Amino acid sequence: MTSPAAPSQPGGTSTSTSSPTSISVLLYSNDRSVRDLVRVAVGDHPAEDVVVERWQECATADMTLMEAHAGGYDLLILDGESQPYGGMGVCRQLKNELFRCPPVLVLTGRPGDGWLATWSQADAVLSRPLDEARLTAAVTDLARR
Repeated sequence: MTSPAAPSQPGGTSTSTSSPTSISVLLYSNDRSVRDLVRVAVGDHPAEDVVVERWQECATADMTLMEAHAGGYDLLILDGESQPYGGMGVCRQLKNELFRCPPVLVLTGRPGDGWLATWSQADAVLSRPLDEARLTAAVTDLARR
């Protein structure tokens, strides 16, 4: 597969840099401290080629579902430990309702919950305690897909 030639600059030189991928993230957790931790850990520039242009935070499953159905998100991060309706149930519902559901990262309570995240049809899973480097890497990986 060949790639298109880089555009020429005046004077005959070419540029090979591309602009970073801008994403919009929907973040669901009923726990404000979890939302804050995720936002701060990932930041607005998680990688050289990925920029988070917009964060939308939701504290309820109903608002999360409404926002996801409205569209415009490139990535969903759902807290599997949210109460009373967890992120794994929200993920499964969205994966079955949205024709082109964005990639979903589910945050679980413990490593043993991975099988539940598989049931939820999540694209990626991270268990607590949340490691900033692993969280940023997961977001970056999903944004690049």
